[in-house]
Amino acid sequence: MGVQRAGAHRHVSSGHGQAWDRGAEEGSPSSRSATQAQRALRPNRAPHANRAGEPHAAPASPTAFLRLDAVSRSFGATVALQDLSLHVRHGEFVSILGPSGSGKSTTLNLIAGFDFPSSGEIHLDGRDVTWEPSHSRGIGMVFQNYALFPHMTVFENVAFPLRSRRQPSAMVKAAVDAALQLVQLESMVDRLPRQLSGGQQQRVALARAIVYRPAVLLMDEPLGALDRKLRADMQVEIKRLHRELGTTVLYVTHDQEEALSMSDRIAVLHRGRLEQFAPPQEIYARPATRFVAGFVGEVNFLPATIDADGRTALVHDLEVRVPLAANGPLAPGTRVTVSLRPEHLALAPHDGSSGQGAIVVETLYLGDAVKCVLRLGDTRLVAKVPLRRYTPAEPGDAFALEVDITACQLFID
Repeated sequence: MGVQRAGAHRHVSSGHGQAWDRGAEEGSPSSRSATQAQRALRPNRAPHANRAGEPHAAPASPTAFLRLDAVSRSFGATVALQDLSLHVRHGEFVSILGPSGSGKSTTLNLIAGFDFPSSGEIHLDGRDVTWEPSHSRGIGMVFQNYALFPHMTVFENVAFPLRSRRQPSAMVKAAVDAALQLVQLESMVDRLPRQLSGGQQQRVALARAIVYRPAVLLMDEPLGALDRKLRADMQVEIKRLHRELGTTVLYVTHDQEEALSMSDRIAVLHRGRLEQFAPPQEIYARPATRFVAGFVGEVNFLPATIDADGRTALVHDLEVRVPLAANGPLAPGTRVTVSLRPEHLALAPHDGSSGQGAIVVETLYLGDAVKCVLRLGDTRLVAKVPLRRYTPAEPGDAFALEVDITACQLFID
């Protein structure tokens, strides 16, 4: 780790770890009946346009099961989505992350066939589905409000997609039993939605979405109505189902922690544009834009200027130098912004030799760490100190700062 004491003016070479890309692990339940349920609900390939549920040939490219090419959607003068291109692999769990109004739900509606793009194309399993109606795409949908039929039992709610497709009764019974077993609700088949907790209702909605083996499962902020404990429990359940079924999942959320913990890759949207599409570790540690750095997790932004050698940037407030990445020098004097995560800023005893120290404004206990809000001149900084390394501090105390410059990111202003 390249750690630099603020004010020391020491150059340390930057070393960035390679982005971690999680593979799609395969797992299976331990019991024979659970294994049968898992196999029964493995997803179909995407159906032909003329007959819902009918399988067809394998995709032309195994790396792009679902493909959006330069997709845009406008409503009058309002551009909701602009030139969005996403290539999603089969069996991948992709989160679409962004603030309100960024185009997340618009993207899901276009993939589901609830709406159609103003331009661009959507391909599923090697087939152009841009203008296909929703019922022929073989896509499942889970909504935030569950959308359960209040007058139907759990069994009837889950069976509804199959009965609407006029499947034989024996097939409906077997598929519903398998789906309810996977979401662990097989003992509640006769209950009405009002007799279930919020988490149980969400499990019913999940079972209904997977019961007909969709090629792609779309989830539009499905945990938004649950409290924190239930959200955490359901995150585990959704990941378990994804691992066991191998279904391709697109998961819309505005919760950064949720996206980081659940996804194989994350697509970050802002004002209808794609800012970055990468694994969670790359999104967090090497954000492609200043927006991504500021939206995903907490960050300190600090002004800096490129040195005369064109290969380092002087961070004025911290008086440290940050090496540029290996993609070439910048013109001396160029103004840049350095981003620094709170966990990469450490507190050290201040002996007065390195100039003015950082003054503690407030401390916040987080359980496993302490968040320290600091003031350095006119600059506000946040440091996150692990509890085992934390030295008790009070507002007004002065500390020297140590910076892990290998974790810094530079953005041209």
